[in-house]
Amino acid sequence: MGKNELTLNQMQKTVDDWIQSIGVRYFSELTNLAVLVEEVGEFSRLMARTYGDQSFKKGESKEHIPSEIGDILFVLTCLANQMGLSLQDCIEKTLEKNTLRDGNRHKENEKLQSKDKT
Repeated sequence: MGKNELTLNQMQKTVDDWIQSIGVRYFSELTNLAVLVEEVGEFSRLMARTYGDQSFKKGESKEHIPSEIGDILFVLTCLANQMGLSLQDCIEKTLEKNTLRDGNRHKENEKLQSKDKT
């Protein structure tokens, strides 16, 4: 891991430190949920314009996608911090769940075996 890379636990601490020193306090969980949905919408809009059929509006470009992903991670981290959840534990449990449920499912899916996108 490079010197600028963060573990999930470090990311949670870094966001918490930022909130405490610059952000004053966390928004309520419900407000942060609304902000998360808004940020996902902004990301979706850029994805639709980059990979879908829509054209970019003035001032938009695919170069904004990393910023939108960062915004999503930031708000999701705020929510995890507020609820006392470890993002590391969350992703580990999800990977375990998905492995148990989907261990062979995707390998056996003919749609995923095809090279053609139909």
